[in-house]
Amino acid sequence: MVDTTFYKNNGPFTLQQVAEICEAELKDSSKANMTVSDIATMEKAGENEICFFYDKKAKEAAGKIGATACLTTPELAAFVPESVVVLVCANPKLAFLKLNCRFYGEYDPKPDVAPSARIHPSAIIGQNCYIGEHVVIGENVKIGENCVIEAGAVIHRGCQIGSNCRIGASATIAYCIMGNDCYIYSGARIGLDGFGFMMVAGQHKRIPQVGRVIIGNDVEVGANSCIDRGALDDTVIGDGCRIDNLVQVAHNDKLGRGCVLVAMTGIAGSCTFGDYVVCGGQTGFADHLHIGSGAQIGAQSGLMRDVEPGTIVMGTPAVPIKDFMRQVAYLQKAANGDRASKK
Repeated sequence: MVDTTFYKNNGPFTLQQVAEICEAELKDSSKANMTVSDIATMEKAGENEICFFYDKKAKEAAGKIGATACLTTPELAAFVPESVVVLVCANPKLAFLKLNCRFYGEYDPKPDVAPSARIHPSAIIGQNCYIGEHVVIGENVKIGENCVIEAGAVIHRGCQIGSNCRIGASATIAYCIMGNDCYIYSGARIGLDGFGFMMVAGQHKRIPQVGRVIIGNDVEVGANSCIDRGALDDTVIGDGCRIDNLVQVAHNDKLGRGCVLVAMTGIAGSCTFGDYVVCGGQTGFADHLHIGSGAQIGAQSGLMRDVEPGTIVMGTPAVPIKDFMRQVAYLQKAANGDRASKK
């Protein structure tokens, strides 16, 4: 059961409402007015709860379902006990996502400005915003409607933030223009200096970073991740990108739409990603690389050269996934042969 101390429960819902939300078929229409008040796993679901069954490997466990209702595929419905009301759809995982979004939500703060917040008189704040304790909003900042700026966040002069955005506690936003529906998690640093130095007379001299960070719509940037502003050109994060915690995006990088960067990914400066590039955890990129749309980068890979669109690569230096598997197989064979020769 979800802890309602932290999340509000918007239920109960009738099974007819559940069917509509999930785009599912209620097998027994006489049960349309029955209600469920919570979502639970197959193993834990009980009375007045609904569960989801989508894994063929769980057929035996399905026979023990104690929920009021279960959403599953037409092929797996036969394994659900007769006492459980069945709803069927093509994709129960997607149905779970839809129902979960309707059932639960965070306790969003009511529009307010905390007494300790410091807002420059020239800043423009849209309607229905919440500004938390000790927030600092600089000169000429523009913030759209229905935004939440959590405690301790700092938004530097001139930044623009669209509507329906959330800036997490202690996050820093500088030199940035941001679209709508973005979520910047706690501790993230957006628009700080890029890492640029030049050796002059035996000293590392800082290269001025005079670009910006341009963030599209519906972007999430995880906790303690950093996106540096450009040295001259802008750093650009495309619509719909998802950036995990502890990710580094360097100056002048450009991400297309819908890219996914998993935790501890590090991208050196001036790299260009196409649309829907996926990077596994701890992937690293040399500077000035071009990564084609739809490319997939395996976890802990090191990229030293460009990647063609749609290619799956892995390893350090990264190679196409089939080549990587051959390398692994060859090394295992060689190691086994070496052990055998020593016996």
